[in-house]
Amino acid sequence: MEGILYDVIIIGGGPAGLSAAQYAARAKLKTIVIDKSSTAGAIAYASLIENYPGLEKPISGIELLNIFRKQALDFGAEYLESQVIGVSLNGDIKEVFTMDNSFRSKTVIIATGAMGRKPTIKGEAEFLGRGVSYCAICDAAFFKGKRVCVLGDSAEAVKEAAVLTRFAETVYLISSSQKLKVHDDNPDLSIKNLKLLLGQSVSAIEGNEVVEKIRLKDTNGNESDLELSGVFVYFHGSKPIIDFLQGSLELSDNDCIATNRMMESNIAGVFAVGDVTCTEVRQVIVAASNGCVAALSAEKYIFHRKRRRYDWHG
Repeated sequence: MEGILYDVIIIGGGPAGLSAAQYAARAKLKTIVIDKSSTAGAIAYASLIENYPGLEKPISGIELLNIFRKQALDFGAEYLESQVIGVSLNGDIKEVFTMDNSFRSKTVIIATGAMGRKPTIKGEAEFLGRGVSYCAICDAAFFKGKRVCVLGDSAEAVKEAAVLTRFAETVYLISSSQKLKVHDDNPDLSIKNLKLLLGQSVSAIEGNEVVEKIRLKDTNGNESDLELSGVFVYFHGSKPIIDFLQGSLELSDNDCIATNRMMESNIAGVFAVGDVTCTEVRQVIVAASNGCVAALSAEKYIFHRKRRRYDWHG
């Protein structure tokens, strides 16, 4: 946002990002979390968590995530649900870009997780940028008055399909499962130009210069074609989510953001935490620990301290 200079921008609202927000905001740093979706991420799909220290009884991943977020907000952090599409990290002031705004900050903590994936559908890679997209918010306007589909069964997929209904003539939400991972009374499911195709999988994306149709296969193996212009893919894998960085940070051979033990990347003032660093142990407690360390390192960087400050109580 113009005129606002943050101390810390955190990209990603999982356990690592929200833990960083707690520590940064508690240190009186002006902090904002920019999160693609409050219901996306690995922890959001966990039905039960019982081994996080301090829990008296098992709770769902979403419930634990909501506690993390409330704590960060109570300490004064800001939270924005928006998709980051680019960054400019060189220089003393960093910039983070979403579809609607740009944000300036002294430091950036990247906590986008590792649920990315390589193209797996025939034609997916070939038509990327020519009808295949991974961002409805980014590309919806290109499909005004056309027919498109969203592939996936998550809350994120439903939400993005709803965005597309404001532009496209018809939006097909296609899932190989018979039930979506949202409540049946989700208001987005009642949008008139949203059509559900459950128990169907896409075996191929076809066309010439651009996408023209998809090939569907039902649970009995029967195939059919569906003519449309856009395919929005919301499947999840285990690859670090780093596309918005556009090669600006040093990566490992596995496309993980390289950091030292204090979560510092190769660019001063830029830190990375959690699964995007391909930590060997992928547990909530490890991600939260990473977030704490990154926030302390960011505070040290901003105030040019020789040592990290560990407590601000009183």
